[in-house]
Amino acid sequence: MNIFEEYLNKILNKIKLASEEKLILLPESLSGINVDIPPKKFKCDLSTNVAMVLSKTNNEPPIKIAEKLKDIIFKDDNNIEKIEIAKPGFINIILKKEFWTSFLLNINNLNNFGAALKGSKKKHLIEFVSANPTGPLHVGHCRGAILGDVISNLLKFNNQEVVKEYYVNDHGNQILHFTRSVYLRIKEKLDNQTFPLNEDDLYPGEYIKDIAQHIIDNNKDLQFDDYEKIKLTLTKLAITESLKLIKTNLNNLGIIHDNFASETEIVENKEVDKVIEKLKKDKFVFIGKIKAPEGEDTTNWVERDQLLFRSTDFGDDKDRALQKSDNTWTYFAGDVAYHNTKLNRKFDKLINILGADHAGYIKRITSVVEALSGEKNKLICKVSQLVKLIKDGKPFKMSKRKGDYITVEDLISEVGKDATRFIMLSRSNDAELDFDFTKVKEKSKDNPLYYVQYCYARISSVFRNINKNIDDKIDNENNNMQFNNEEIEIFKKISEWPKCVEISTKKLEPHRIPVYLYELSSQFHSYWNMGKDDVEKRFINDDKTINIEKLIFLKSIAKTIKTGMDIIGVDTPEKM
Repeated sequence: MNIFEEYLNKILNKIKLASEEKLILLPESLSGINVDIPPKKFKCDLSTNVAMVLSKTNNEPPIKIAEKLKDIIFKDDNNIEKIEIAKPGFINIILKKEFWTSFLLNINNLNNFGAALKGSKKKHLIEFVSANPTGPLHVGHCRGAILGDVISNLLKFNNQEVVKEYYVNDHGNQILHFTRSVYLRIKEKLDNQTFPLNEDDLYPGEYIKDIAQHIIDNNKDLQFDDYEKIKLTLTKLAITESLKLIKTNLNNLGIIHDNFASETEIVENKEVDKVIEKLKKDKFVFIGKIKAPEGEDTTNWVERDQLLFRSTDFGDDKDRALQKSDNTWTYFAGDVAYHNTKLNRKFDKLINILGADHAGYIKRITSVVEALSGEKNKLICKVSQLVKLIKDGKPFKMSKRKGDYITVEDLISEVGKDATRFIMLSRSNDAELDFDFTKVKEKSKDNPLYYVQYCYARISSVFRNINKNIDDKIDNENNNMQFNNEEIEIFKKISEWPKCVEISTKKLEPHRIPVYLYELSSQFHSYWNMGKDDVEKRFINDDKTINIEKLIFLKSIAKTIKTGMDIIGVDTPEKM
């Protein structure tokens, strides 16, 4: 039950009727008309900009249009208490108290309150994490992993089809360096050879020793005397062991991918050659020269003829190379081939979650997907910005090369899955995030996870005291229930939940959900504390019973919080 959508439809229907009666003129498109959550300075329940949208077509100031529409909107609507107009032409609607009773009863009978179930069901492919399979995930991967997983949950909540995919970059120089590092650790264990810590291309992390030992233990017949002979076999074994670590990290975060797509398979299946031929056929590639990147030293830069994708045709700042000087394919060419396989699988929408270091890569990859698909905005890229870990007032620093970086496992061990997911999601993915170990362990209002979970636990304690479960169906035949002003203010916040889900889904911005849950929980805690001084605001009576109004009131809050926490993949404990 989305009251904002409900009133938007009512207003659209009423102005269309008014137009037919020659009371007002309508523009060609009504898509700009909204019914929104009003700013706090407006003491109302709903606010619409309809007068501003109609102003130009009617050649009148918005305030005059609002005066005309006031009676049109108010007419025959028994739920409206009154309508107020605010400059420059906002129409603000105040609903009757009786409406909120009806609203509360309705949402308690819904199994999916907040979900947008209208519209067509579409297929989405969400690719996220996709870190090189050269070791366990670090905190830099963690935020993007949670972002991708929660976007997936949001779309599924709204009845969309979702496939979660991890692109395994198991091809190229980094994999060769990784394989050699594992080989040298094996030789260290078997033949007491010293691992060369001074070589920059090697991975010296302690986890390499574990991978080496697992390979030794599980491959008794394998000989490790000649690196060149064993290189291909060892690469497969090392990647398999590394992916086990990565999958364990993801599972501990509550994340399970549907597919793991292999870059090596794409190369071996000649997918790059296929997609290049396709681009050539459509005249999206040509032989040309690229100038040195802006700001770089041009002394050693040599302009040469090479195969280029016409990225500038799609708004990119320059065309992009598909082949290196030795005629091997560039990293970009491999990525083009991978995205072509996505398109071949007939998804309606592709979503990529990228790390902060890939922000400059977005335009070229969205351009080539548009070229291949013939559709604008077929691919949406979301960038997950950096995370700064803070402990005891000091920053943790990460370095995958040195092997002393902070892993996802370290973070979960320190603060748990729930805190990791909730806090990583507490700010927009576009902004850097400070993750303070001390604050996420506090049992106070300053720890948003604790405050939301404590809200659910408090409500659970009431149900426990009257020997009921939150999930129990509440039979109610009383339509004349009475609620006080503070309770109605909380109902208004609950009414914003479908709007929160809608915006979060449309913009792929799931950070809005923990923010909303914290605000709802804060209102509830404030009301709970009023019961210390006001008997009327206490939930359980002296005879250990509870009024039906209070029971339904509590259930609606708990139900909304549980739904939101399920979407972000965080538990709602009944005791704390």
